[in-house]
Amino acid sequence: MSEVRTRIAPSPTGDPHVGTAYIALFNMCFARQQGGKFILRIEDTDQARSTPESEQEILDSLRWLHLDWDEGPDKGGDFGPYRQSERGEIYKEHANKLVDSGDAFYCFCTQERLDNLRKEQQENKEQPGYDGHCQALTPEQVKDNLDRNVPNVIRMHIPRRGSCVVNDMLRGEIEIDWHQVDMQILMKSDGMPTYHLANVVDDHLMGITHVIRGEEWINSAPKHLKLYEYFGWEPPVLIHMPLLRNTDKSKLSKRKNPTSIGYYKKMGYLSEAVVNFLGLMGWSMPSGPDEEGEELFSVQDMIDNFDIQRVSLGGPVFDTEKLDWLNGRYLREVLSDEEFIQRFGEWAFNPETTHQIVPLIKQRVERFSDVAPLAGFYFSGMPDIKTTDFEHKSLSQEDSVKILQFIAWAVEILPEWHRDRLEKLLMDMADQMDIKIRDFLSPVFIAIAGSSVSTSVIDSIAVIGKDITRARLRHAIGILGGVSKKGAKKLESEYRELDLK
Repeated sequence: MSEVRTRIAPSPTGDPHVGTAYIALFNMCFARQQGGKFILRIEDTDQARSTPESEQEILDSLRWLHLDWDEGPDKGGDFGPYRQSERGEIYKEHANKLVDSGDAFYCFCTQERLDNLRKEQQENKEQPGYDGHCQALTPEQVKDNLDRNVPNVIRMHIPRRGSCVVNDMLRGEIEIDWHQVDMQILMKSDGMPTYHLANVVDDHLMGITHVIRGEEWINSAPKHLKLYEYFGWEPPVLIHMPLLRNTDKSKLSKRKNPTSIGYYKKMGYLSEAVVNFLGLMGWSMPSGPDEEGEELFSVQDMIDNFDIQRVSLGGPVFDTEKLDWLNGRYLREVLSDEEFIQRFGEWAFNPETTHQIVPLIKQRVERFSDVAPLAGFYFSGMPDIKTTDFEHKSLSQEDSVKILQFIAWAVEILPEWHRDRLEKLLMDMADQMDIKIRDFLSPVFIAIAGSSVSTSVIDSIAVIGKDITRARLRHAIGILGGVSKKGAKKLESEYRELDLK
C-alpha cells in the first residue's frame, strides 16, 4: 500500500473556523496513525476575497492548536506550489485536456440568459441547473466566439441518465441520480479554476490517498469522481465527516455560536482543551473493559488510538458548556500552579496586548489599584449587563439594537482591523444614520466595556479584536431582546442603504 497522504484545504477568505480545525484534526490523526503525511493547501482562487492576512491567521490558528502539517506553503515539499493561485497554468492545461477529449465544453451563455433559465426552472418546479445549451455549438461556432473574445467559461459534461455510486469509507455506497448534478463550471471567465477542478487536479498531483471532508461535500462527489474518470486517474478514498451542530441540532453557525478559532484563544481557553473538545466531536477514545472512554486526552493520545471507524455519523453537538467543563478540568487537573501562572501570564499580559492597553489607562490612574477596575473588561468574557444599562435620553431600545447590529455586520467584513479604520467606519455610520457620535457610541460602550465610563471605546475595540468585539455586540443584542427574522430583514434592508467604505 502506498503512503497515506491526507490534506486540509482552507480558503483564506475570513476568520479561521473551528470546522476547519475539526476536519484538520481528523485528517492529521488518520495520516499520523498510519505513518503517513498531512498536507496543508491554500485554496485561494477567489481572488476578490482571499487575503494574505487571512492565510496567516489560518496558519497561526492551526499552530496554536498544535495541528502541524508536513507540507504546505510555509514548509514547501515535493508537490508544490501549495497555493492554488500559484498553480494557474496547471489548471488551464488540465481544463484544455478535457475540452480536447470532449469531456468539457466552452459555454458562452450570458448572465442574463442564465438568470432567465433559473427563473423559468423555478416557476416550472424543475431541478435547477444548466440546460446544456452550448453543448450544441459546432466547432466552427466555438472557434468564432473564441476569436471574437466572447466571454466564456468551461463546463464539464454530466450524464443525463443513470446514477453515480459514491463509495464512502464510513457510509458505504451512496447513490446519486445524475439528473441532480449540474454541468459544473470548471474554469471561470477570469481564467481561474473553480473549487471542483482545482480540488481534483491538486489531490491527484499531490498524491492524496484519502479525502476526509465534511458531509456537505457528498453531493459534489459525483462531479469529482467523473473528473477522475475523465482524466483516467484512480480516485482517493472518500470519507465524509458529520457536520458540527449547534445545541438545537442546526448546522453550526456564527449566529448561534462563536465559530472563529481566534475567539476561543482570546477568551482564555487552553489550546489543548479546544483540540481535545474537537476530538470528541463524533469520536471517542477506546475504553477499557470496565469503564467508558476517557474524555480528557492529548493529540498524541488521539493519534495513538485513532480508528476512523469509531466516528459516529450523528451530528456532533458543539456545546460550549461542555468545552467550559473540559477546559476547567485542564486548568485544575493538568496544569500545576506554576504552569497556571505561566499560561495565564502569556494570555493576559503578553507584550502585544499590554503595550496597547497601558497607554490607554496610564493617564487615568493614580495608583496601581485603579488598573483592574478600569482595564478589567479587556481581559473578561461577556460583560454582566442588563437592559436598563442601555437607557438613554436620545435613543430607544430599538435604536440601540440597530446601532449594535449594524456595527456587528460592518466589522464582520472589515478588511483591515486598526484604530483609524474603525474610527472612520463608526463616524461614517453615525453620520449616515443622523445620530450624534456621542449618542451613537453610548450603547457600544455598554456592549464592549459593560459601562458607560471606560477608555475610548474605539481604542478598546481595536485592542480586543474582531472576535471578542463581535461576540460582545451579539451578546448585547441578545440582552436587548435579539432580532426576529422579520426584524432582521428590515434591518438588512436599511443597512444596505448605507454607503460604508
